[in-house]
Amino acid sequence: MAQATPPQATERDRDPAIAGPCPRLTTLAGHRRIAHDMPIVHPSKIDAWLAVVLATAMLGALVAAIMALAVPSPVAWAISAFTAIVGIGLPLWLLLSTRYTLARGELLVQSGPFRWRITVADITGIVPTSNPLSSPALSLDRLRIEYGPGRSLMISPRDKERFMRDVEAARRGAARSSPAR
Repeated sequence: MAQATPPQATERDRDPAIAGPCPRLTTLAGHRRIAHDMPIVHPSKIDAWLAVVLATAMLGALVAAIMALAVPSPVAWAISAFTAIVGIGLPLWLLLSTRYTLARGELLVQSGPFRWRITVADITGIVPTSNPLSSPALSLDRLRIEYGPGRSLMISPRDKERFMRDVEAARRGAARSSPAR
């Protein structure tokens, strides 16, 4: 008969800074969950016009890659592969991976190969905006996250109200679990 192994100590057990009362978040369905243990993922809202632009760019890259294959040479094959990877792969990666995750006192912003980590306690403001500057947002219906000294990042969560509630709950939880200064 096999012996049961004792459970591993969690970060919460080892770190006195987070050993206090565990902050909880309430989901839209009313379920309660522990903020430190379960990441909350907010997918990006995608504007239809941007999806059409990206789909058109991917189609153009596909056509260019196929046309490059018409020339029977190793260079044409390399150009075709590069065109397909960059022209189809990157837009598809951005469309499929842009999301905003709240976990362990951080906001992780992911968009294709790009990543940002923002400590939730450093967030000083969240302001609605439609600024078209480049950002990890697939919609112009955006939020500007202000954090740190003069820093900001624009994002476009699908459900902006829920995102702001979740950030505020995470900020309250971070304030409760951080040691007194």
